[in-house]
Amino acid sequence: MLILQNEIKTTFMGKRLKLPAGIQTFEKLREDCIYVDKTKYLIDLIDTGSAYFLARPRRFGKSLTITTFDSLFSGKKELFKGLYAEEFLNRPDFKPSPVIRLDMSVIYADDGIKQMKDSIKQITLEKANSLEVVIPNNLNYSDTFRNLIVETSKKYSSKVVILVDEYDKPYTDFVDNIKMATKVRDILRYFYTQIKANDGYIKFIFLTGISKFTKMGVFSTLNNLVDISLDEEYTEICGYTEEEIIRYFDDYLEITGNKFGVSKDDLIKKMRTFYNGFSFNGTTKLYNPFSTLLFFREKEFDNFWIESGSSALIAKYLKDKKLTVEEFRNMQITRDFARSPGEMETTPPHGFLFQAGYLSLRKDEKDKYCLDYPNTEVLNSMSVLFSQNILQETNDDFTYCRTDLLEAFESTDYDLLVEVFNRLLASIPYEDFEGAAKRSVRNNKFGFTAREWMYRSVILSFLRGCGVVVFAEMHTNLGRPDLVISNRGKIWIIELKVALKGENPKLKVEKAMKQIKDMNYANPYPDAVCVAMVIDDEKRQITEHNHILKT
Repeated sequence: MLILQNEIKTTFMGKRLKLPAGIQTFEKLREDCIYVDKTKYLIDLIDTGSAYFLARPRRFGKSLTITTFDSLFSGKKELFKGLYAEEFLNRPDFKPSPVIRLDMSVIYADDGIKQMKDSIKQITLEKANSLEVVIPNNLNYSDTFRNLIVETSKKYSSKVVILVDEYDKPYTDFVDNIKMATKVRDILRYFYTQIKANDGYIKFIFLTGISKFTKMGVFSTLNNLVDISLDEEYTEICGYTEEEIIRYFDDYLEITGNKFGVSKDDLIKKMRTFYNGFSFNGTTKLYNPFSTLLFFREKEFDNFWIESGSSALIAKYLKDKKLTVEEFRNMQITRDFARSPGEMETTPPHGFLFQAGYLSLRKDEKDKYCLDYPNTEVLNSMSVLFSQNILQETNDDFTYCRTDLLEAFESTDYDLLVEVFNRLLASIPYEDFEGAAKRSVRNNKFGFTAREWMYRSVILSFLRGCGVVVFAEMHTNLGRPDLVISNRGKIWIIELKVALKGENPKLKVEKAMKQIKDMNYANPYPDAVCVAMVIDDEKRQITEHNHILKT
């Protein structure tokens, strides 16, 4: 079934087009799925240059872009009817080109460097076979690639197109083993230099990856490679804008909105908070296609994206580096840092998390660049990983704690809430996070101590990880309560105090409750539950709490 898209529809010949969830091949997607037309950007790249590099997070449409280029250069005109690229294929001077497309995500080195070299050679020989090009089997992995480029060009009497997907995957697999990662990078460098060495046989080059960690090391000889990762003109080449979601997924918005009992406009507002926010220029915000499509399919607000990749690897990275979640909020960086964050072994944690897609670019009110979590989905996912890490320190179970927390909110059980928080506090390796606490307080110019920041940030991360809607330091006309929690239509206002050595926790809890009342924190919320809690720093537990129900 051929899909025409001169007019955007989510149905064709009376049949609703499928959601392209999990489909990364352009040709397969064009059979009966919705396709958000990005081919304008591809044609612009072809018309203006010949060698490009694009870094984007996992599941962001890089593979689809690669396979679209493949179909485009292969001259599969029927796939592009109704799309922007249709005109390109009908140009009088257009001729199909042989395409060498390599997917480096299938390369493995778990058993050592030899396995990696053999794996690279194998996919290169498989590509030669599909192009009906004969390559001697006794060559090393790099010379095999060189022969593939040269012999393909000769066989088809045409310069070749080289498309490499996830060029850095073999390298980033070893984020927790820098020694091995360095060896892998050297092998990749030797392999990719064949592109530069044989550029006389090459018409067009496009490479994608998650990170830029190896770009300078691996592609240092490719001085004509243009990095479009932060280019304003191509910021929308992957991912969905909100306008595209409204335009292409109208039927699915209506169906999903009906399931939730809300209008399409109200559904978009909630989706905007949960899934929108990835940005590669600091201003334009994008939805991750993977999460968006699964949301429409499952009709549930869930943390889909992080479950699609190396969540265990990121959890280990957080744990090994002794990182918290809140320390990466609104972190200022330079544009130069965004373009070149350094190698994996030298970049700071925020550089790694930015490259991995867990942090995204923002511009503050002074038009300076900063990093923050792109949306609620990623922030909550990171909070889950952090909470699981610290609870494992005492062999406590995150799911068990989450169940008790939600029960406490549901039944308005203050004692159970305190018990859950105390189990969490008992798990914190305090000394490990002391440096992070001091950095965050200093960078954000908070008006409280690093100790206070540490306690509240851990509790805040735990709440977010449990899927609770929570706001920290929410401004009111008179002040800022520590935590404002919304759960099943009930509002909780929690004021936290820390009793340091020599301070009286009982006096502190009275002060906290007085602050709630004097500052009218509960004033905007009918039937709000107000709780004052005091953490005894020596015992590292909540030893005093008080509550009132505002009616």
